[in-house]
Amino acid sequence: MSSNMRGLTVFIADIRNCRVRELEEKRINKEMANIRAKFKDGNLNGYQKKKYVCKLLYMYILGWDIDFGHMEAVNLISSNKYSEKQIGYLGVTLLMHENNDLARLVINSIRKDLEELNEIYNCLALHAIANIGGREMAESLSFDVHRLLISPNSKSFVKKKAALTLLRLYRKHPDVIPATDWAERIIVLMDDIDLGVTLCVTSLVMALAQDNLEAYLGCYAKAVDRLTKIIVDKEYSLDYVYYKVPIPWLQIKLLRLLQYYPAPDDRNIRNKLHNVLQTIINNSQDAPKNVQHANAQNAVLFEAINLAIHLDCESQIVNQAAVLLGRFITSKETNVRYLGLETMSHLAACVDSLEPIKKHQDTILLSLKDKDISVRRRGLDLLYSMCDVTNAKAIVTELLRYLNIADYALREEMVLKIAILTERFATEYQWYVDIILQLLSTAGDHVGEVVWYRVVQIVVNNEELQEYAARTVLIHLRSPSCHENLVKVGGYILGEFGILIANISGASPMEQFNTLQSKFGMCSQPTKALLLTTYLKFINIFPEIKGEILSVFNRYRHVLDSELQQRAAEYMAIATMPADDLLQTVCEEMPPFPERESALLSRLHQKQSDTEDKRTWVIGGKDINKDRDTVRFSTLGSRSNSTDSKSKNETVSNGNNNNGNGELDFLHDLEGLDLSGQNGHATTSKPLPAGFITPGSERWFGKLLYNMEGVLFVDSQLQIGIKSEYHGHLGRFALYFKNKTQTTITSFTTVIEHVKNLLITTPQQPATLISPSGQIQQLFHIECQNLFNETPNIRISFISGTLHTIVLKLPIVLTKFMEPIELNGPEFFTRWKQIGGGSREKQTILQSNVPIDLQGLHSMISGFRYGILKGVDPNPYNIVGAGVLHTAQGGMIGCLMRLEPNVEAQMYRLTVRTTNESVTNKICVLMEPQLTNNSS
Repeated sequence: MSSNMRGLTVFIADIRNCRVRELEEKRINKEMANIRAKFKDGNLNGYQKKKYVCKLLYMYILGWDIDFGHMEAVNLISSNKYSEKQIGYLGVTLLMHENNDLARLVINSIRKDLEELNEIYNCLALHAIANIGGREMAESLSFDVHRLLISPNSKSFVKKKAALTLLRLYRKHPDVIPATDWAERIIVLMDDIDLGVTLCVTSLVMALAQDNLEAYLGCYAKAVDRLTKIIVDKEYSLDYVYYKVPIPWLQIKLLRLLQYYPAPDDRNIRNKLHNVLQTIINNSQDAPKNVQHANAQNAVLFEAINLAIHLDCESQIVNQAAVLLGRFITSKETNVRYLGLETMSHLAACVDSLEPIKKHQDTILLSLKDKDISVRRRGLDLLYSMCDVTNAKAIVTELLRYLNIADYALREEMVLKIAILTERFATEYQWYVDIILQLLSTAGDHVGEVVWYRVVQIVVNNEELQEYAARTVLIHLRSPSCHENLVKVGGYILGEFGILIANISGASPMEQFNTLQSKFGMCSQPTKALLLTTYLKFINIFPEIKGEILSVFNRYRHVLDSELQQRAAEYMAIATMPADDLLQTVCEEMPPFPERESALLSRLHQKQSDTEDKRTWVIGGKDINKDRDTVRFSTLGSRSNSTDSKSKNETVSNGNNNNGNGELDFLHDLEGLDLSGQNGHATTSKPLPAGFITPGSERWFGKLLYNMEGVLFVDSQLQIGIKSEYHGHLGRFALYFKNKTQTTITSFTTVIEHVKNLLITTPQQPATLISPSGQIQQLFHIECQNLFNETPNIRISFISGTLHTIVLKLPIVLTKFMEPIELNGPEFFTRWKQIGGGSREKQTILQSNVPIDLQGLHSMISGFRYGILKGVDPNPYNIVGAGVLHTAQGGMIGCLMRLEPNVEAQMYRLTVRTTNESVTNKICVLMEPQLTNNSS
């Protein structure tokens, strides 16, 4: 009995003691029979099930097929003991695959463990999901995994596993994961205090952002901030320092993530990125202490150079990098040479001038002879990218010479690149023909159909090339070792243009026919079919050799191949007709091919397939990558909070009554702003639809249309105030954020949605943390470039327990850019008549919902930026105003208004005249609601 109940340790020892496979198989079969009997009898406790499942797993790991025990493993998952549950999960992940029918039986058990408060159980369930990862499991459990990821109660190690599990599910079933809905909540986790969580979440964001650029736009600023903290501010835990390089894996991922987006417009972000990249390059000057230090340092450096090239390939940092790359490609270390060549290929694919790279052309050509094939491949890529009209002949000649000894794995790619370079940079038609025919002769086996198709297309479309091509291909066909692809090209070209060389010595019709016929017997069936067509064309253009060709047709009418037999029979029938009309019609000269993109390029790009992380550039010149970026970023909206130029910001800041410290004074004034309003509606952590505005925020918006400062929003977590000033078409405003809770607000971000013709920039992003009862502020600059219709929205996100998102309308409207003017009576009425009525005038009669306050009306009209003209209207209760609307590009627009209040009837008559019809309507739309509900 004891021999049948041996423990797992004894069983493993027995297996290891088996010196031959027969003994091992005998012992395995004996144990499997014993376990099968035990499972069949039932009545096993948890410990026994665990022990027998462990034995089965050991046999499975050794390579033996296990076709039973799956249900026992599933049952162990439901155990309350960790050791039994662990073995159950191990059994499920090893013995089951995603299409296994039993996999759906464990979904409910996994969900139960995901909902447990025990973090260990959570992790076991996440491991199982990531390892099995079927569609049904993804559809059923992805939301539970996401809940664990975003829960403020989840431990760091659970968040890390949840992020990687979501990444696995998204890569396998991207349609199941609602990436855009979860974007905001996932991006917030990039600010997590635990760098391990940040690393895992960044991996997830990289995968999601590649397919959803717009939704994950917010990750850009967070990536820049995190890089600044790690590299510049040196804020990191010593646990994540790898050979004196702080968390290089996260640095590389963040640098790669930034390359998925276009260069930022925000000057503050640009400055931060410049500091980060410059610091990385400066750090690379330090001599590495050992190989590991060098590897980590170089990995970060090369990714930083790639980002610098992506941002601005003409920058000073890129110039420094070009010098470093020249040193790296001569390094003794294979890895460094590889990375140097690859990064220089990126530079060559984006830079305007290739001169700094051409300096290293001899070194790059030598890389084709490197002992490592990966280095040779990168050298080939770099030569392809750096080629232009000036060095094309030298590079193509060297590539053709190397083609004879190149690895077979490289030859097809080399053929494509040689063909593309020859076509793109050929300055002489003769050189093009010579190179292509030499290519077909040298590497015929590696020349795909697409290459000789392209040759034929170019020859047909260029009349001046046809005679030389026919003469040269005939010479190549007489070579003893002539590849079949060259025979195809020769057959096509001679059939079409052989008549052009028929009078040349050695190229008579009979000599052309004999040359092709000498290759006929060694060709494959498709090539023979093409040559039969060529012979038919010979009958049309060279009737003197008709007899010899008919004998060939007659012989091939009886072959077994149906294609050749049919062609020969039909061609025979056409050629022997009494009249030549049908023959001439069938054999008419081929018309030029329609101009289209070379199929060689698409074929080459297919060979350069993306990995899990999509390439942000392709091998080739700047034009190819520019077009590719245009397509990639076509769905990406304009960035908010952008800064176009330093001069604009300086112009606005200097407009504060010539106060040299205008911005500081302006922000300081916020401290006296009264934000003691009542609480508004609570914010939400759910994804917000497009066009959403936080409910209840309009109660403050109306008053701010004609006030320069006041409360913008208040709820239980946050108070927001605003203070603004405007001068002509320029303005600035400051937002003041106060934390009303007793906990720290984290991951605080603001994003302003773009409005056409209205430029809003910020000198710097706000702090990401607001201490309990603390406050921060953020300054914005505004420029009215032309008339705009929409009101800009600001999206505020932060974590206070859960994620909160507030979307508010900013009180920035056309009237803010008006300047009041002073007019006397005659001047006012003269301008009133000059503007005239019609579409430039709008008059409305309004019913006031509150008692009319005449003093308040004067304040409101002044707040709408009208200069109130006293003594112009005979009725002292009427209000007459005048102003000029300023825009940067649309010029100035005169605006006049007259308001006639009737206090007894509680009614108004509002008349507005401007020199622009749309401005008239817009001012009325802004003023009417405020007049009817005036509570000033």
